[in-house]
Amino acid sequence: VQLQASGGGLVQAGGSLKLSCAASGRTFSDYAIGWFRQAPGKEREFVAAITWSGATTSYADSVKGRFIISRDNAKNTVYLQMNSLKPEDTAVYYCTRRGTRYAWGDHRAGGYDSWGQGTQVTVSS
Repeated sequence: VQLQASGGGLVQAGGSLKLSCAASGRTFSDYAIGWFRQAPGKEREFVAAITWSGATTSYADSVKGRFIISRDNAKNTVYLQMNSLKPEDTAVYYCTRRGTRYAWGDHRAGGYDSWGQGTQVTVSS
C-alpha cells in the first residue's frame, strides 16, 4: 500500500489545518490508520489513530480535545482535523497503516508498517 499525506502548511497559533492521507489498495478498509509526528531533534510520536470501520479512535493526551481523526473508506482517505494549534504542534506529520488487519491498541510505531512521506506543519507564535 502507498500512503500520501497532504494539507500541511504554516498557520498562526490558535488556527486550524486539516490533513489528508490518501491510500492506494483494495484492503484499505481492513486496517487501522494512524497519524504520527516528528519534530526536529525529537523522536517520532503517536498523535491519533482510527479503527478500520471508523467506530473507535485514540488520541495522544497532548492533542486530545483539539484534533479529530476521521476516515472515508469509499475514498480510501483518512483525515486529521487540527484545531487550536500550538507552536509545539510544529512537526512533520506522517500517516501510517497498521501492520495487521483488524489490529488495534498499543500505538507504538513498530505496530505500523506502511508510512507516507510526511507533510510539514508549522505553527507560529
